[in-house]
Amino acid sequence: MPRSRADRRRRRAWLAAALATTLGACSSLDQPPTTASAADSADQIGYGVFHYMTSDGVRRLRLEADSAYMYESSQRHRLFGIRVTFYGPEGRETSTLTAVAGNYDWRTGDMEARGDVVVVSPDQRRLETTVLKYERSADRIVGPEPFVWITPEQRVEGDAFTSDPEIRNVETTRARGSLGRVRVDQ
Repeated sequence: MPRSRADRRRRRAWLAAALATTLGACSSLDQPPTTASAADSADQIGYGVFHYMTSDGVRRLRLEADSAYMYESSQRHRLFGIRVTFYGPEGRETSTLTAVAGNYDWRTGDMEARGDVVVVSPDQRRLETTVLKYERSADRIVGPEPFVWITPEQRVEGDAFTSDPEIRNVETTRARGSLGRVRVDQ
C-alpha cells in the first residue's frame, strides 16, 4: 500500500529524532577510557588459586585465593578472597589466616593481607586486625594497625604487634585488656 508524502516525512522525522537521541546519548564519550585497571595490566589472571611453600621438603604455607592478578616482571601477585594456612617446622598446622585481599611476592615469600584479617590457631587463639604482613625470612607476622588478640584466658588490644605465625608470642605497643584476672592498661 503506497504511503503518502506526509507519512514518509513523519517517518523520516521520527527516525532522525531517534538517531539524534541515540547519538546524543553516546556523545558524552569524547575519548575512549585510557586508564588501565589491575586486571588489564596483569600478565595472567587466575581463579581458584592454590600455592604451597616448602622448606627442606616440609610444607610451611598453603595459600588459597578466589582470584589472583599475576605480574611476571615483578613476581608479585594481587590476591582476593585469601586463606593462608601456616605450618610449623615439623609440618603441623599452626594457624589459618583469612582476609579480603592482599599481595604476595613469589621471590621472597612475603605476603601482606588487608581487610578483615583474622588469624585463628587450632587451639582457638584468635588475632583480628585490618593489615597484617608475613615476613618469610624471619618467619613472623607483623601488624602495623590496631589489633585484638583473644585466647581462652585473655583479651589484649594494642596499636601494633609482632608475632610468630602460631600467635603464641605476641609483642605489642600500648597493650590494653585482661590477662586472666589481671587487667592491663598502658
